[in-house]
Amino acid sequence: MTFTDDEIERYARHLVLRELGGPGQQKLKAASVLIVGAGGLGAPASLYLAAAGVGTIILADPDEVDRSNLQRQVIFAEDDLGRPKVDAAADRLHALNPHVFVAGFNGAFEAATADELVEGVDLVLDGTDDFGVRFCVNEACVRHGKTLVSGAIGRWTGQVGVFGRQPCYRCLVPEIPPDAETCVAVGVVGALPGVIGSMMAMEAIKLITGAGEPLAGRLLIYDALAAETRTVKVAGDPGCPVCGGPPSP
Repeated sequence: MTFTDDEIERYARHLVLRELGGPGQQKLKAASVLIVGAGGLGAPASLYLAAAGVGTIILADPDEVDRSNLQRQVIFAEDDLGRPKVDAAADRLHALNPHVFVAGFNGAFEAATADELVEGVDLVLDGTDDFGVRFCVNEACVRHGKTLVSGAIGRWTGQVGVFGRQPCYRCLVPEIPPDAETCVAVGVVGALPGVIGSMMAMEAIKLITGAGEPLAGRLLIYDALAAETRTVKVAGDPGCPVCGGPPSP
Protein backbone atom coordinates (compact mmCIF):
# COMPACT_ATOMS: atom_id res chain seq x y z
CA MET A 1 0.00 0.00 0.00
CA THR A 2 1.56 3.27 -1.12
CA PHE A 3 0.98 6.89 -0.10
CA THR A 4 0.59 9.91 -2.34
CA ASP A 5 2.85 12.92 -1.81
CA ASP A 6 -0.11 14.64 -0.17
CA GLU A 7 -0.57 11.77 2.28
CA ILE A 8 3.14 11.70 3.13
CA GLU A 9 2.99 15.37 4.00
CA ARG A 10 -0.34 15.02 5.82
CA TYR A 11 0.81 12.13 8.03
CA ALA A 12 4.40 13.34 8.52
CA ARG A 13 4.11 13.49 12.32
CA HIS A 14 2.91 9.89 12.37
CA LEU A 15 5.55 8.65 9.97
CA VAL A 16 8.37 9.78 12.27
CA LEU A 17 6.84 8.17 15.34
CA ARG A 18 8.84 5.08 16.26
CA GLU A 19 5.70 3.22 17.37
CA LEU A 20 3.80 3.95 14.13
CA GLY A 21 5.98 4.90 11.18
CA GLY A 22 5.11 3.77 7.68
CA PRO A 23 3.82 0.30 8.70
CA GLY A 24 1.48 1.78 11.32
CA GLN A 25 0.14 4.37 8.91
CA GLN A 26 -0.50 1.66 6.34
CA LYS A 27 -2.51 -0.26 8.94
CA LEU A 28 -4.58 2.85 9.62
CA LYS A 29 -5.22 3.34 5.91
CA ALA A 30 -6.31 -0.28 5.52
CA ALA A 31 -8.57 -0.25 8.59
CA SER A 32 -12.34 0.08 8.76
CA VAL A 33 -14.09 1.42 11.88
CA LEU A 34 -17.76 1.58 12.81
CA ILE A 35 -18.74 4.45 15.11
CA VAL A 36 -22.15 3.97 16.71
CA GLY A 37 -23.44 7.37 17.72
CA ALA A 38 -22.34 10.52 15.89
CA GLY A 39 -22.97 12.75 18.91
CA GLY A 40 -20.83 13.98 21.80
CA LEU A 41 -18.37 11.08 21.77
CA GLY A 42 -18.64 10.07 18.13
CA ALA A 43 -17.89 13.63 17.00
CA PRO A 44 -14.35 13.99 18.41
CA ALA A 45 -13.57 10.31 17.91
CA SER A 46 -14.49 10.43 14.22
CA LEU A 47 -12.62 13.71 13.66
CA TYR A 48 -9.40 12.32 15.10
CA LEU A 49 -9.71 8.98 13.31
CA ALA A 50 -10.33 10.70 9.99
CA ALA A 51 -7.41 13.06 10.61
CA ALA A 52 -5.24 10.05 11.51
CA GLY A 53 -5.98 8.44 8.16
CA VAL A 54 -8.27 5.54 9.06
CA GLY A 55 -9.27 4.37 5.59
CA THR A 56 -12.97 3.64 6.12
CA ILE A 57 -15.27 5.16 8.73
CA ILE A 58 -18.91 4.08 9.05
CA LEU A 59 -21.18 6.30 11.13
CA ALA A 60 -24.46 5.01 12.58
CA ASP A 61 -26.97 7.42 14.14
CA PRO A 62 -30.72 7.94 13.63
CA ASP A 63 -30.87 11.55 14.82
CA GLU A 64 -30.84 14.98 13.21
CA VAL A 65 -28.69 17.90 14.33
CA ASP A 66 -30.37 19.99 17.01
CA ARG A 67 -29.22 23.34 18.34
CA SER A 68 -28.69 21.83 21.80
CA ASN A 69 -26.06 19.53 20.26
CA LEU A 70 -23.77 22.41 19.35
CA GLN A 71 -22.60 22.94 22.95
CA ARG A 72 -20.48 19.77 22.75
CA GLN A 73 -20.82 18.03 19.37
CA VAL A 74 -18.05 19.99 17.68
CA ILE A 75 -18.35 18.26 14.33
CA PHE A 76 -21.56 20.22 13.60
CA ALA A 77 -22.26 23.89 12.88
CA GLU A 78 -25.33 26.14 12.84
CA ASP A 79 -25.85 25.43 9.13
CA ASP A 80 -26.26 21.71 9.91
CA LEU A 81 -29.42 22.16 12.00
CA GLY A 82 -32.12 19.73 10.88
CA ARG A 83 -29.76 17.57 8.80
CA PRO A 84 -29.20 13.89 9.59
CA LYS A 85 -26.17 13.72 11.85
CA VAL A 86 -24.47 11.07 9.73
CA ASP A 87 -24.74 13.22 6.60
CA ALA A 88 -23.46 16.38 8.25
CA ALA A 89 -20.65 14.49 9.97
CA ALA A 90 -19.64 12.72 6.76
CA ASP A 91 -19.35 16.04 4.94
CA ARG A 92 -17.12 17.42 7.71
CA LEU A 93 -14.88 14.34 7.72
CA HIS A 94 -14.52 14.41 3.92
CA ALA A 95 -13.55 18.08 4.13
CA LEU A 96 -11.00 17.27 6.83
CA ASN A 97 -9.40 14.37 4.95
CA PRO A 98 -10.42 13.53 1.36
CA HIS A 99 -8.33 10.34 1.51
CA VAL A 100 -10.82 8.74 3.93
CA PHE A 101 -13.99 6.96 2.83
CA VAL A 102 -16.96 7.83 5.04
CA ALA A 103 -20.44 6.32 4.92
CA GLY A 104 -23.45 6.82 7.15
CA PHE A 105 -26.35 4.70 8.38
CA ASN A 106 -29.30 6.90 9.36
CA GLY A 107 -31.55 4.43 11.15
CA ALA A 108 -32.26 2.53 14.34
CA PHE A 109 -29.44 0.27 15.53
CA GLU A 110 -31.15 -3.11 15.96
CA ALA A 111 -29.94 -6.72 15.93
CA ALA A 112 -30.13 -7.26 12.16
CA THR A 113 -28.55 -3.89 11.46
CA ALA A 114 -25.88 -4.51 14.08
CA ASP A 115 -24.83 -7.82 12.52
CA GLU A 116 -24.56 -6.32 9.05
CA LEU A 117 -22.58 -3.26 10.14
CA VAL A 118 -20.33 -4.93 12.71
CA GLU A 119 -19.43 -7.92 10.55
CA GLY A 120 -18.00 -5.70 7.82
CA VAL A 121 -15.51 -3.66 9.90
CA ASP A 122 -12.32 -4.24 11.84
CA LEU A 123 -13.17 -2.29 14.98
CA VAL A 124 -16.25 -0.80 16.66
CA LEU A 125 -16.61 2.35 18.78
CA ASP A 126 -19.78 2.89 20.81
CA GLY A 127 -20.54 6.34 22.19
CA THR A 128 -24.31 6.14 22.56
CA ASP A 129 -26.26 6.99 25.72
CA ASP A 130 -28.85 4.23 25.29
CA PHE A 131 -28.18 1.01 27.20
CA GLY A 132 -30.33 -1.02 24.83
CA VAL A 133 -28.16 0.09 21.91
CA ARG A 134 -24.98 -0.50 23.91
CA PHE A 135 -26.09 -4.06 24.67
CA CYS A 136 -26.97 -4.64 21.02
CA VAL A 137 -23.58 -3.36 19.85
CA ASN A 138 -21.76 -5.48 22.41
CA GLU A 139 -23.63 -8.65 21.47
CA ALA A 140 -22.86 -8.14 17.78
CA CYS A 141 -19.18 -7.56 18.57
CA VAL A 142 -18.97 -10.78 20.58
CA ARG A 143 -20.80 -12.75 17.87
CA HIS A 144 -18.46 -11.55 15.16
CA GLY A 145 -15.25 -11.47 17.18
CA LYS A 146 -14.78 -7.69 16.95
CA THR A 147 -13.12 -5.54 19.58
CA LEU A 148 -15.33 -2.84 21.11
CA VAL A 149 -14.14 0.53 22.37
CA SER A 150 -16.89 1.84 24.65
CA GLY A 151 -17.25 5.35 26.05
CA ALA A 152 -19.79 7.01 28.32
CA ILE A 153 -20.26 10.47 29.82
CA GLY A 154 -22.56 12.34 32.18
CA ARG A 155 -22.36 15.51 34.23
CA TRP A 156 -18.58 15.87 34.89
CA THR A 157 -17.52 12.22 34.65
CA GLY A 158 -16.59 9.96 31.75
CA GLN A 159 -15.25 6.50 31.15
CA VAL A 160 -13.69 4.49 28.36
CA GLY A 161 -12.91 0.78 28.10
CA VAL A 162 -11.90 -1.85 25.56
CA PHE A 163 -13.82 -5.13 25.43
CA GLY A 164 -13.16 -8.31 23.50
CA ARG A 165 -14.58 -11.81 23.62
CA GLN A 166 -14.30 -11.86 27.41
CA PRO A 167 -14.80 -9.75 29.39
CA CYS A 168 -17.42 -8.04 27.27
CA TYR A 169 -19.41 -4.92 28.06
CA ARG A 170 -22.22 -6.95 29.69
CA CYS A 171 -19.68 -8.28 32.22
CA LEU A 172 -19.33 -4.67 33.36
CA VAL A 173 -23.04 -3.78 33.08
CA PRO A 174 -25.14 -6.97 33.42
CA GLU A 175 -28.50 -5.18 33.34
CA ILE A 176 -29.81 -1.75 32.48
CA PRO A 177 -29.36 0.28 35.69
CA PRO A 178 -32.73 1.25 37.19
CA ASP A 179 -31.39 4.76 37.82
CA ALA A 180 -29.73 5.15 34.41
CA GLU A 181 -29.15 8.79 33.54
CA THR A 182 -28.85 10.56 30.21
CA CYS A 183 -27.17 13.83 29.31
CA VAL A 184 -30.60 15.22 28.42
CA ALA A 185 -31.76 14.64 31.99
CA VAL A 186 -28.64 15.47 34.04
CA GLY A 187 -26.52 17.57 31.68
CA VAL A 188 -22.88 17.33 30.65
CA VAL A 189 -20.09 19.88 30.60
CA GLY A 190 -19.30 20.67 26.97
CA ALA A 191 -15.58 19.83 26.95
CA LEU A 192 -15.99 16.39 28.59
CA PRO A 193 -17.06 14.56 25.40
CA GLY A 194 -13.92 15.91 23.74
CA VAL A 195 -11.76 14.34 26.43
CA ILE A 196 -13.45 10.93 26.38
CA GLY A 197 -14.02 10.85 22.61
CA SER A 198 -10.34 11.62 22.05
CA MET A 199 -9.41 8.80 24.42
CA MET A 200 -11.62 6.46 22.39
CA ALA A 201 -9.84 7.52 19.21
CA MET A 202 -6.48 6.96 20.91
CA GLU A 203 -7.46 3.44 21.93
CA ALA A 204 -8.65 2.74 18.38
CA ILE A 205 -5.35 3.94 16.90
CA LYS A 206 -3.39 1.76 19.35
CA LEU A 207 -5.52 -1.28 18.59
CA ILE A 208 -5.22 -0.83 14.82
CA THR A 209 -1.47 -0.23 14.79
CA GLY A 210 -0.44 -2.47 17.68
CA ALA A 211 1.20 0.45 19.51
CA GLY A 212 1.34 0.45 23.30
CA GLU A 213 -1.07 -1.28 25.64
CA PRO A 214 -4.80 -0.81 25.02
CA LEU A 215 -7.36 -0.65 27.82
CA ALA A 216 -8.26 -4.30 27.20
CA GLY A 217 -10.27 -5.62 30.13
CA ARG A 218 -9.85 -2.30 31.90
CA LEU A 219 -11.99 0.78 32.46
CA LEU A 220 -10.51 4.27 32.69
CA ILE A 221 -12.66 6.66 34.72
CA TYR A 222 -12.14 10.42 34.45
CA ASP A 223 -13.45 12.89 37.04
CA ALA A 224 -13.26 16.33 35.46
CA LEU A 225 -14.20 18.23 38.62
CA ALA A 226 -11.36 16.67 40.61
CA ALA A 227 -9.01 16.45 37.59
CA GLU A 228 -8.36 12.80 38.47
CA THR A 229 -8.32 9.50 36.60
CA ARG A 230 -8.31 5.94 37.83
CA THR A 231 -8.24 2.63 36.02
CA VAL A 232 -10.01 -0.49 37.24
CA LYS A 233 -9.90 -4.05 35.94
CA VAL A 234 -13.03 -5.63 34.49
CA ALA A 235 -13.28 -9.35 35.16
CA GLY A 236 -15.08 -11.80 32.92
CA ASP A 237 -18.40 -12.90 34.39
CA PRO A 238 -18.98 -16.69 34.05
CA GLY A 239 -22.70 -15.99 34.20
CA CYS A 240 -22.67 -13.26 31.57
CA PRO A 241 -25.60 -13.77 29.17
CA VAL A 242 -23.39 -12.76 26.22
CA CYS A 243 -19.90 -14.16 26.79
CA GLY A 244 -20.41 -16.46 29.79
CA GLY A 245 -18.46 -19.68 29.91
CA PRO A 246 -14.79 -20.34 29.26
CA PRO A 247 -13.09 -18.05 26.72
CA SER A 248 -12.46 -19.45 23.26
CA PRO A 249 -8.94 -20.94 22.94
